[in-house]
Amino acid sequence: MLLKFPSFLLLLHLLLLLKLVASSPTEELNFTINGFSGANLTLDGVATVSSHGLLILTNNIVEQKGHAFHPSHLCFCRNHSDGSIPSFSTTFAFAIVPEFTNLGGNGLAFVITPSTDFSEAQPAQFLGLFNRSSNGRATNHVVAIELDTVLNVEFQDINNNHVGIDINGMRSNESSAAGYYADDTGELRNLTLISGKAMQVWVDYDGVDSMLNITLSPINEIGTPTTKPTKPLMSFTVNISAVLLDLPVHVGFSSATGSMTSSHYVLGWSFAMGVGHVQALPLDYSKLPTIPRLNLKRHRSRALGLWLAVASLVFVLLVTFVAFAAARWWSKYAELREDWEVEFGPHRFSYRDLFRATNGFGERELLGVGGFGRVYRGTLPNSGAEVAVKRVSHESRQGMREFVAEIASIGRLRHRNVVQLLGYCRRKGELLLVYDFVPNGSLDKYLHYGRAHKPALGWSQRFRIVKGVAAGLLYLHEEWEQVVVHRDIKASNVLLDSEMNAKLGDFGLARLYDHGINPHTTHVVGTMGYLSPELVRSGRATTATDVFAFGVFILEVACGRRPVEELAVGPQGEQLMLVDWVIENWREGSILDTVDAGLGGEYAREEAEMVLKLGLMCSHPHPEARPSMRLVVQYLEGRAALPELSPDYLYFRNLSLGYNEGFDDFVISYPSSVPSASIFSGEK
Repeated sequence: MLLKFPSFLLLLHLLLLLKLVASSPTEELNFTINGFSGANLTLDGVATVSSHGLLILTNNIVEQKGHAFHPSHLCFCRNHSDGSIPSFSTTFAFAIVPEFTNLGGNGLAFVITPSTDFSEAQPAQFLGLFNRSSNGRATNHVVAIELDTVLNVEFQDINNNHVGIDINGMRSNESSAAGYYADDTGELRNLTLISGKAMQVWVDYDGVDSMLNITLSPINEIGTPTTKPTKPLMSFTVNISAVLLDLPVHVGFSSATGSMTSSHYVLGWSFAMGVGHVQALPLDYSKLPTIPRLNLKRHRSRALGLWLAVASLVFVLLVTFVAFAAARWWSKYAELREDWEVEFGPHRFSYRDLFRATNGFGERELLGVGGFGRVYRGTLPNSGAEVAVKRVSHESRQGMREFVAEIASIGRLRHRNVVQLLGYCRRKGELLLVYDFVPNGSLDKYLHYGRAHKPALGWSQRFRIVKGVAAGLLYLHEEWEQVVVHRDIKASNVLLDSEMNAKLGDFGLARLYDHGINPHTTHVVGTMGYLSPELVRSGRATTATDVFAFGVFILEVACGRRPVEELAVGPQGEQLMLVDWVIENWREGSILDTVDAGLGGEYAREEAEMVLKLGLMCSHPHPEARPSMRLVVQYLEGRAALPELSPDYLYFRNLSLGYNEGFDDFVISYPSSVPSASIFSGEK
């Protein structure tokens, strides 16, 4: 027994050593997956594999994320003898099928990561990889190749259809519009990621030269071999070993949806890793699964609706009673539809769907009554998406085509601080606008109403709201394909999402024009107290008139007071103008006394003083003296210092306007004397 015991210990040590070697990360791995039926993958979120072998990362459910990783560990460890780094090559076939034509949400990414636990990651623009606090941290040790279908200004995206190389965060180190270089002509040919068609990506990393190459190509049809373009779409020099260190990592995919959805599919995947030049094996296109047809459910429902309409017409011809019933049905769901509206089809909702979504526009679904109509909460019957439906009265058909064209254009806006306008519906004498539903209601509820039963907004929340609205306005004024003048910026049109982030809403008055073009004179529209002097005089809404309203708005946020208030004492009908009050306090050296007393003195004094002075600067009576929204954003983010200005430079009490003069009674919006709910929210 004494002789056998050491032998037993030796055997035990050998077994432990073998287990350690077996579990350690490798520097070589090769696999090819043509369809994922039976594939050994680690899945989480909504990711799943269909019975036909299709890897489904996300489906048509809003705000979801999905991940799929190969279970083997890898290591991009530097060789201590010669300093070399392993190379890798991977290729995969994918397809992105949007729920609605031309509306993506949000994309997918090939990922190299030390952790497969993304429980704290957010969907939407973070693609299920990071959240607001972790995004951009060097400790993430993540390399990702994103196929992004939404333009996110906060990440400096180049457009809503691009490929990006991301190191530790969603701001791409290198990006390019999706496309490929044709071998025959050398020209860059564009590809639309959300076309619903199959495409292929090659990601090749040379550890010797530290060069990462990304190549994209269409797949004409499943079963037909695809030739890899000779010239990569983009190249980027990066030492992956310095990013990943010596950590064991996994390779795989991540995807997410936002308020709009897409189904993100991977059809096949090949990967190779080793020393020197490596090349992933080609996919067998004859074995790749097919992509599901687009929106089958909606096609079936439309076909059924058409069949019912034909059946109703037959019964109308046969039975007088049925004719009477059909007439009543028609009066209930009738729409005003003209030939020119065909081009705006994707943005048009059926009245019947909106009627069903809002339970017949029932009082229980009423969110509020504003200056331009009543607003209802609804759930679309096909998609289950929550929306806000605004009913606006209109009698004149003059200019309606141009107005609907602008609605369709505004529906293409994509920014985290802008409420999504989804579309419209027309009936005789009535226009219905359909928006995204924003859960926490309008900002004015938190500033002016219900402080006893709503949490008070702290200074940091207010400052973040001001920066969010500024970022949204910058996008509208300068960063979209056309200039969008909102024309009704105010606290009740700023909505707060589930994380109390600001979204600028209600584009019913917005106007568009091309960059570099002077806008035309229109009716004076907007809300009393937010209107600039030149708008009242000329009726011409510009980006400068939006800046004026924004200036009044941020004073309202900082002071917790409305732009125009009836004095509790003094001559009957006398009003307090918020701008005048703040500037008077500045002249007296007590500008911080105007900060909302409800904050209890708990605020950042330098930030508050800067916001108050910026609000006055934006509200200057002369439009040429107001800053652009780009400069405003730089001031708020601390990238530019606010100029030193005296109160005398901004003093304009004598230029305050009689707001009751010169307005079109049918279009001006007056502040209500009672709380009115946000037009996009669930507040009542």
